[in-house]
Amino acid sequence: EDPSLERHFKGHRDAVTSVDFSLNKKQLASGSMDSCLMIWSMKPQMRAYRFVGHKDAVTCVQFSPSGHLVASASRDKTVRLWIPSLKGESTVFKAHTATVRSVHFSSDGQSLVTASDDKTVKVWTVHRQKFLFSLSQHINWVRCARFSPDGRLIVSSSDDKTIKLWDKTSRECIHSFCEHGGFVNHVDFHPSGTCIAAAGTDSTVKLWDVRMNRLIQHYQGNSVVNSLSFHPSGNYLVTASNDSTLKILDLLEGRLLYTLHGHQGPATCVAFSRAGDLFASGGSDEQVMVWKTNFDSADYGDALKTQKSGSTVDGSHHTGVEMDCGIHHKKTKTQDSARNHGQQEEEAGLVNTLEHIMGQLDVLTQTVSILEQRLTLTEDKLKECLENQQKIIQNKMN
Repeated sequence: EDPSLERHFKGHRDAVTSVDFSLNKKQLASGSMDSCLMIWSMKPQMRAYRFVGHKDAVTCVQFSPSGHLVASASRDKTVRLWIPSLKGESTVFKAHTATVRSVHFSSDGQSLVTASDDKTVKVWTVHRQKFLFSLSQHINWVRCARFSPDGRLIVSSSDDKTIKLWDKTSRECIHSFCEHGGFVNHVDFHPSGTCIAAAGTDSTVKLWDVRMNRLIQHYQGNSVVNSLSFHPSGNYLVTASNDSTLKILDLLEGRLLYTLHGHQGPATCVAFSRAGDLFASGGSDEQVMVWKTNFDSADYGDALKTQKSGSTVDGSHHTGVEMDCGIHHKKTKTQDSARNHGQQEEEAGLVNTLEHIMGQLDVLTQTVSILEQRLTLTEDKLKECLENQQKIIQNKMN
């Protein structure tokens, strides 16, 4: 079965810039040039939340790993952390001296990495929004920055036509990839953490093995590629392009599988859900679309090999270099059945409990931060009132 359009959401008043699913797929966040963040409910008939706070375009949105917070980056030079509920409360901090292009949580939810037009990448703690350090070797705007799945590396892409790989501990740039012929709009880590994919204005998608720093796959399209997202299995990649299309690439076979048409005008952003059964896209047509992947959940490796190759169009091609960076077939049911079912359920229960506790801690910490910001504002107002009273008394005495 081919990927199918499940739903589309209308509510933004300008181009959509970013989309991301919550962990449980109950919510979908989107950011827009209209300066708003929207949280859409995946349940039919449920109203969307529109969060207003940024003073300029929202360039990037992401749910925390627990799903209890949403981070947003903006052209107003700030980052906001929101509690995605009816109140829509947020804390705000000035993250850079120019437009913030991207924001990304580490997999443990403890850190944030931001990228900006001020040519720097910065790392922050989530719980107090405390600045930790800056990475500053790019010589032009930094479009995107991402943590590796294990949190030990950071990758960044820039209008200086390079992708830089950083060691988070030493804060050193350990490699620069310079093969792009244009600005690099988007970069991300493969779920295995062993390779990266990047999308560029030169209409290409390139994949590198970060262990050997070598180019392993190259897809040439006909239009600027704005965004990409790895399927959680690591075997597929979805891209969004200026020609209004979404493309699904089979990384195992190194070929284009599908070209999907839905948006009127450039497709600006795309993201798989955490489980991989859905993906969302946004466009300059102000629409957010949700697609059903229709991959075989039992074995991603063989999922699309029996499907029609007739939908591989546009003459895209690849280098034919063999992919060897953690892309693999999932275990078969026979292998999986060796595990004790009771043990699996117990482990899943523990994981769910821990995730719930972490989520509640996220919300508590964010609530404390919001209260601290309010106290600061109240203190400032009190000081201002006292100063005004003193001036009035002095004027009367004079």
